[in-house]
Amino acid sequence: MTPILRLALAIGACLAPALFMPPTHAQVQATSEYLARMDGDGDGRVSLAEYQDWMSYAFERMDADGDGTLSVDELPGGRGKPVSLIDHRAKLARTFVRQDQDKNGFLDARELSAPPL
Repeated sequence: MTPILRLALAIGACLAPALFMPPTHAQVQATSEYLARMDGDGDGRVSLAEYQDWMSYAFERMDADGDGTLSVDELPGGRGKPVSLIDHRAKLARTFVRQDQDKNGFLDARELSAPPL
C-alpha cells in the first residue's frame, strides 16, 4: 500500500465512514480491486488523472467550504498547514511517477501494489 493511500485511508478513518466515504471507495481486499475501482475507463490500467481522482476523494470530502484548500479547521485534529488541492494533486503526481516503474504513463496491478521507489 502506498504512503498516499495510507494517508487517504487514515484521513477517512478519522471521520465517520458512513458519512464520509461513498460506496465506490469502500475497503478493498486485493490490489486487483484497487485497479478495478481506480480504472475509470475500464482499460485495465490506471492513468495519472484516474490515480489523482481516486486519491483525492478524501481531500474533496474534507474541503467543507469547497474552496480547493484544506484550512487548519478542515484538517484532521485541526492542526497543520493549509493544503491546496493543486499541491495535493502535484504530490500525487510525484508518487505516481515513482510507482510507474516501466515509465509507460500508467499503473498496472503490479505497480499499484509496489511501494513507490
